[in-house]
Amino acid sequence: MKDFAGKIAVITGGGTGMGRELARQLVAEGCNVAMCDVSAEAMAETKRLCEVERLPQGLRITTHIADVSIEDHYKRFRDELMEQQATDKIHLLFNNAGIGGGGSMFINTREQWERTFNICWGGVYLGVRTFLPLLVRADEAHMVNTSSVNGFWASVGIGVSHTAYSAAKFAVKGFTEALINDLRLNAPHVKCSVVMPGHIGTSIVSNSRKVQLGTESDQLSADELTQARQRLKGQGVDVAKLSDADIQKLALDRARIFHDEAPTTAAAAAKIILDGVKADRWRILVGDDAHLLDERVRKTPEQAYTPEFYQSIVAETGWKVG
Repeated sequence: MKDFAGKIAVITGGGTGMGRELARQLVAEGCNVAMCDVSAEAMAETKRLCEVERLPQGLRITTHIADVSIEDHYKRFRDELMEQQATDKIHLLFNNAGIGGGGSMFINTREQWERTFNICWGGVYLGVRTFLPLLVRADEAHMVNTSSVNGFWASVGIGVSHTAYSAAKFAVKGFTEALINDLRLNAPHVKCSVVMPGHIGTSIVSNSRKVQLGTESDQLSADELTQARQRLKGQGVDVAKLSDADIQKLALDRARIFHDEAPTTAAAAAKIILDGVKADRWRILVGDDAHLLDERVRKTPEQAYTPEFYQSIVAETGWKVG
């Protein structure tokens, strides 16, 4: 698929981050977009940003409320899309929605763990299940499933448990690789790609709290304070000297740093992804840190979870540890 003009794209998690930037860049190329998110306000802002530039006549941008972990939401999204976009087919599917949280099998609740897993993995699976028939009806089509560097390296540091997100992203990567042959056998005009971003400047840290806890408040709960203390202790910080207010400030700084000081912006990530689709690449690494990690994990897999390995990655990538 060398260009996107006149095509119809579905984007999950279109309200913020890479989903928003994918929508903006696709619209700029003349592609119709249908996005879903749990936040109507965030999607409205994405749509406004898409419309800042004069749109080609007849181009359609539609927004749909959907929790991607719930199949009935997906079915409603599909039905609304078909009506509002006046189509029975789509050309592009970006299974992009994701959250963090639920990192520990010991500290986090089962509900928190499964919330993360069911969005990050279940959202991709249900997205493919729901929209595959519409992709097959198109003359050419491409699905893009967002995994992560945590789909081949299950860590964000020695002091942080990261099981739910990593398990989900490993599943997304394996599923997409298996789809390559499944599509070749049964729908050869439909292609697929797995996207593995490194540290991208998005609001996933703050957005994950909103989804997990159902709150807009920046104030950490008692459980979150306990988990933050454990994370900091694992990073070698003397938490006994820190008050709850200190922990709260560090948590806010962490979310800001993740967004503002990332080595790759969401806009740059979206361009890399779309260029990868045009080049028909099934494996799309996003960011210099992703390329470095991929190389190192492949070269020394037995060392990948040692403190020395992580420290060397931080030193070479400039990741902000918080």
